[in-house]
Amino acid sequence: MTSDAVALERPRYSLWQMVRYMLALGTWGFGGPVALVGFMYRDLVERRGWITEANYKEGMALAQLMPGPLAAQLAIYLGYAHYRLVGATLVGIAFVLPSFVMVVALGAVYTAFGGIGWMQAVFYGVGAAVIGIIATSACKLTTKNIGSDKLLWVIFVISAAVTVITKSEVVWLFLGSGVLVWLLRAPPKWSGGTMHSLAAPLVAFFALDTLDGHKLWQIGAYFAYAGSFVFGSGLAIVPFLYGGVVQEHHWLTDRQFVDAVAVAMITPGPVVITTGFIGYLVSGFWGAVVAAAATFIPCYFFTVLPAPYFKKHGKRPGIVAFVDGVTAAAIGAIAGSVVVIGQRSITDLATAAMALLTAAVLWRFKKLPEPVVVAVAAIAGLLLYPLATSR
Repeated sequence: MTSDAVALERPRYSLWQMVRYMLALGTWGFGGPVALVGFMYRDLVERRGWITEANYKEGMALAQLMPGPLAAQLAIYLGYAHYRLVGATLVGIAFVLPSFVMVVALGAVYTAFGGIGWMQAVFYGVGAAVIGIIATSACKLTTKNIGSDKLLWVIFVISAAVTVITKSEVVWLFLGSGVLVWLLRAPPKWSGGTMHSLAAPLVAFFALDTLDGHKLWQIGAYFAYAGSFVFGSGLAIVPFLYGGVVQEHHWLTDRQFVDAVAVAMITPGPVVITTGFIGYLVSGFWGAVVAAAATFIPCYFFTVLPAPYFKKHGKRPGIVAFVDGVTAAAIGAIAGSVVVIGQRSITDLATAAMALLTAAVLWRFKKLPEPVVVAVAAIAGLLLYPLATSR
């Protein structure tokens, strides 16, 4: 019997220990998806020995393959590893719940006091810093995932250009890029082989009798659709959401959307939790609940449904090639979103300087926590905003 099989039969931890750990990580885990998955490896594999190296690597590979926020999907998979559906469900809720509570509280404050000067001043600085953070993340993702691959660079440039021109993400460009790389690098054997199907997007529909049921249904349907196409970093959802929330449905203004991204940056847990804040601004508490649930339900199913089969099929060349193409398109969209959102956040020399300074600091000091940068930007906003508005 292999060591993994023994570990599966006799886990070295209880389900509630894992739930408590994820609850704590969701409360204090700053630094974005890369930092969060690093914490899980350090704590669960190296220090505590709850999860085997093999299970961790399988979880990471599945999280990178399937659409959904990376850290949340890895947490769900680790919950599934020994406690199956119950573990995946409880661990996933524990990981997301703390940041959801925080963004709902911030949404309530923002709605009640958004017109007050100090709130506007804070987001004057934070909004500019967010541009620098996204730009730095796009550079790191490009270096890590694309490198010197010419085909992926072509996909990256096209995706970035389409995002800038249309000011939104084109989902079919993502999928088409994946299929293109698949066909060029690992073409299927049409005669003797079998085609490997990929998970189709899940659409969750929610209906509540309270408040505006029609709007809640719209929120649920849209965010489920959006959550089905978040590949890799949670920042990939930013340009996607901008196209739907601001341009298509007109639920938020440009300024409110940038503020929503900023809220995600200053709270722990997955960046995608910004959907809860957006949902609150659109339709109050139940809007936040529906938006967050609709975003995370697809990634939950995208994790638990293929999990039993992933160890056997996950390393096939066709699937690996498809993921490479989708990832290149997603990173290109993130790069394009820097231009799109920057046009709204960079309003003067002060905000331009803050965005550039943020990018330079994060590039130079790679281990500097992003919440620290955002906190400094908030203070700068409080100091500079009165000067900017007095002109």
